[in-house]
This record gives sequence, structure tokens and C-alpha cells, in this order.
Amino acid sequence: FTEEKLGQAEKTELDAHLENLLSKAECTKLWTEKIMKQTEVLLQPNPNARIEEFVYEKLDRKAPSRMNNPELLGQYMIEAGNEFGPGTAYGNALIKCGETQKRIGTADRELIQTSAINFLTPLRNFIEGDYKTITKERKLLQNKRLDLDAAKTRLKKAKVAEARAAVSR
Repeated sequence: FTEEKLGQAEKTELDAHLENLLSKAECTKLWTEKIMKQTEVLLQPNPNARIEEFVYEKLDRKAPSRMNNPELLGQYMIEAGNEFGPGTAYGNALIKCGETQKRIGTADRELIQTSAINFLTPLRNFIEGDYKTITKERKLLQNKRLDLDAAKTRLKKAKVAEARAAVSR
């Protein structure tokens, strides 16, 4: 490998189609990671909450369930509406708005869960599974190619030595 880099040894070129596939795999991995990361930011904009979820995920534990912002706002509105009295116009409006906010919060939670399962999981499976296999096979192919090039170089040197020996006889 060092001799190839220094220009002292020939490099066996891989098939152009294979090189193209390898570069596509690398590009796919790069964009998949970017899309995954940005999707996670979109689904959970709070970096501290993302870190907490990541830690719970790595520990194979379920993160404690918390109310999200729309659910919390809805809860406050319902409590305020009950405090003002459901019979008052303001109290009744707060209760209705609070219930709607809670439904929005529930829908938001379902969107996050569905996105994580149906969108992020397949992307993560590609990065952690398929791409690791591609990388392992690429490394194996590179080692075999280097072995082939080393054998070709030894053969060439042996032929040159043999030709010199034949000339000097």
C-alpha cells in the first residue's frame, strides 16, 4: 500500500462498476446520517431531551413518560377553566381549548413514535447493519487486492532476477 502511494508499485484497479457502487454506498451513508440527525432534531427539538432519550435507549430502558408542551398547555387551560368555572364563558372556552391542546399533544406524541418506528428505524438499520457489512467487505477486498499486487510484484522481481541470471551465464 505504501509503495502504491509512493508510486513504486502498480495498483490493480477495481472494476469501474464496483467503484461506482462503493461511492454510491458512501454517499448513501453520508446522506442517511444527515437525514437521521435532522429528523431527530425535528421530532425532538430539545437537545437535553434527545440526550436523555439516547441514554435510556443505550441502557435498554424506557424513558419516563412526560407531557409534551401542547399537552402541558392543555392541562393548564383545563385547570384554569375549572378554576374560573365551566359555567362562565371564559372558563368554558379555556376548557374546550385545553382539551383541543391535549389532543394536539397526543397527536404530536403519536407522530413522533410513528416516525421513529417507521422512518428512523430502517435508516438506523442501514447504517448499523448493511453499511457495516459493506465496509467489512470493502476492507476484505482491499486486503485481497493488496495481496494480489504484492504477489505480482514478487513474481515480476523473480522474473527479472531469473533473466539476469540467464544473461550472466
